[in-house]
Amino acid sequence: MRSPLFQRPQRSDPYRTRERGVTIALVALAIVGIVAMAGISIDVGTLYEASAEAQRAADAGALAAARTMSMLSLTGDPVNGGTSGTWADICGGATSPASLAASTVAGQNPISGASINPVVTVTYSVTGGIQSADCTGVGSLKFGVNPLVTVVVQQTNLPTYFSRIWGRTGNAVSATATAEVFNPSNSALYAGTMVPVQPRCVKPWLVPNLDPLHPAGCGGTSGINCLGFLDQSTGSILTSGIYTSGGVIGERFWLLADCTGPGNPKTCNLRPASPQANFVGDSQYIRGTPNLEYAPGLVSTDSTAVPSDGSDACSASASPAMYAEAIAGCDQITVYYCGQAGQQAAVDLTENPTFVNSDTTSGVQCLIHQATPGIATVSGQDALTPVGGPPPSYPFQIQAGTSNPLLSAGLPANSVITSSSSIVSLPIYDNTNTITQAGPNNVTIVGFLQVFINAADTFGNVYVTVLNVSGCGNAVVSPTSLMNGTSPVPTRLITPQ
Repeated sequence: MRSPLFQRPQRSDPYRTRERGVTIALVALAIVGIVAMAGISIDVGTLYEASAEAQRAADAGALAAARTMSMLSLTGDPVNGGTSGTWADICGGATSPASLAASTVAGQNPISGASINPVVTVTYSVTGGIQSADCTGVGSLKFGVNPLVTVVVQQTNLPTYFSRIWGRTGNAVSATATAEVFNPSNSALYAGTMVPVQPRCVKPWLVPNLDPLHPAGCGGTSGINCLGFLDQSTGSILTSGIYTSGGVIGERFWLLADCTGPGNPKTCNLRPASPQANFVGDSQYIRGTPNLEYAPGLVSTDSTAVPSDGSDACSASASPAMYAEAIAGCDQITVYYCGQAGQQAAVDLTENPTFVNSDTTSGVQCLIHQATPGIATVSGQDALTPVGGPPPSYPFQIQAGTSNPLLSAGLPANSVITSSSSIVSLPIYDNTNTITQAGPNNVTIVGFLQVFINAADTFGNVYVTVLNVSGCGNAVVSPTSLMNGTSPVPTRLITPQ
């Protein structure tokens, strides 16, 4: 009998016996390796995310401390005076406002779900100097020009997964951020070591160096005895600090055009005196005190980034259009030189911002998305507090208006936002300069005023809140006194190299 073509192997084959269960063992080992790699990946990813969150916390803390120092105007004091006569009031250790701001803001940023708050360390220094826990030990004039604040955030006991197998119950991450508080006051003493700043997109409202809310001798038809925003010889802020504590930051007043009312819409016929503080008269067309007159600035070219939403406020029908466009958009060409003869800002008397539905009103409406000119109600624009209310408290918060473009992109109504088109910069000119109908009408810029526009009325009057003051410093007549850059906002993060 012939054997079958295919034979069934015997169950007792020794080779098959040795292979029994090998596959199960290999799968078990593979599962252990896969789980280990997955656990390591999760742990590494968790640490990377925690590191990024720690860096964001450090950045926010450093900027908060720098902003506190800036808003209290101490960087505008070249002799390190401060609100109460010493820098210790602001950055004098762990309990000082700047250090508390850094610790609070950094601590509010969660890091990978850790159960305990991060450890926040705040130190102060100047460029190339030794870091100190407070700024009182720096003791040099240079610290009053460009102080640095460094924030270190360290988070321990981060949750881990696979690492627990080896007995490790937590890991740690840390991050460091440094912010600089820019101040041009007396910066000429440090030529070659300063990072200069030149504001761009400045609005064409030339305001005199007169502070309508500080204090005695300011009123009537003169106003020349008012304190200024700045000491024109050093660029230092004359009344540093928050308004509720006697300072300039947070002041609210009306900006009035230094032109007669709607009777002559083509030309700015100057009122009896040059721009001044707390003007009284022409009651039909101006707002009451406190107020500060502005002169329309000469705009010689078209602006960019002018909104186009189809409304009358954003149309280019205003005449001359360039002035209104510079308010509604960004005038990138006009350069406001600090303290330089021959490079002065010019007043434009062919522009009258005071006639009904004026160029100022149209430009402001377009810029801040204000539907209806007036002060009684908020009509779409962003707000610090309800328009017409008391001065806002620090730290300032901006509430998005109903016409804010971000709402159409999904921002919830009444959201608090960190930036707004209502924040603008204005040139401050030497209040001893005179402006006459005959001219010439050039003025010397001595600093910049940053304000939040609350509203505009139909006669070209603008209601503002002061957010910051930046002085040119020393009024040096040379190219070194030019402030180059993008904005007078005096804080920035310094990226480690």
